Amino acid sequence: MTGGTQMGALEVLIVDLMREAGLRDPDIKTRTGLQLPGYYRPEKKWDLLVVADQQLVAAIEFKSQVGSVGKNFNNRAEEAIGNATDLRVAFRQGLLGSFKPFIGYFFLLEDDAEAHKARTASVPYFPIDPVFTSASYSRRYEILLERLVLENLYDATCLTLATQAIPIVVSHPSPALDFAQFAAQVQGKANAFARMQNQ
Repeated sequence: MTGGTQMGALEVLIVDLMREAGLRDPDIKTRTGLQLPGYYRPEKKWDLLVVADQQLVAAIEFKSQVGSVGKNFNNRAEEAIGNATDLRVAFRQGLLGSFKPFIGYFFLLEDDAEAHKARTASVPYFPIDPVFTSASYSRRYEILLERLVLENLYDATCLTLATQAIPIVVSHPSPALDFAQFAAQVQGKANAFARMQNQ
């Protein structure tokens, strides 16, 4: 879970699913050509794109958090919300083609005691949403990712927890955010576009 390639195997798996669905290799971008125009900014670099026939088919972000979870939660939340909002508006403004793209967000969190420790939050003027009362950072990420889909910012999100110690233990705290449902939605969107291409 350390280093710049911790998501490499995951990218390969997602790309394989897209290929199985009928998307063409030249249309799947994982290393270069990852910038998209934004509405609130000139461009944003994504982690995986599918661009075919002048249409944005899919844009996916892969993020991870190892250590310092408390210092980074708000930054990750702001990034996720802002990136999706920018892309959604850019699409509505006609900057990304006419095919409604799939927008996905995959998050890998280190599974340790700090991630599961109950946390407090306070603001000076209003009560916080009760769902966050004593919520651990793992639970906060779960709420964030569920609500990103609920509010139609992303089409699918995935929250995966993994331990650092060997043997590595991987888990998904919510069935609604597990990898199986994320992969199924990626493949479903890819299938829909591939069928449209072949008509």
